[in-house]
Amino acid sequence: MTDSKDKIDNAKDKSTGEVKEAVGKVTGNEELELKGKIQLSKADLKDKAHEIKEEAAGKINNIIDKKKENKEEK
Repeated sequence: MTDSKDKIDNAKDKSTGEVKEAVGKVTGNEELELKGKIQLSKADLKDKAHEIKEEAAGKINNIIDKKKENKEEK
């Protein structure tokens, strides 16, 4: 799955979760409110996982680039 598609799906999950939570609160439907909170939390976790993945990829790329530079200097 592409990053763009992941971001769109995650934004959709956040919006849907927020709506479910709000509708659940207004209608007194605790189950719907809980489902909304869970969906919103899931989207937040996916965001955090994506950030960690990007950070790790950046660090790995930097290490590889430094090793290449060191080999070229020798």
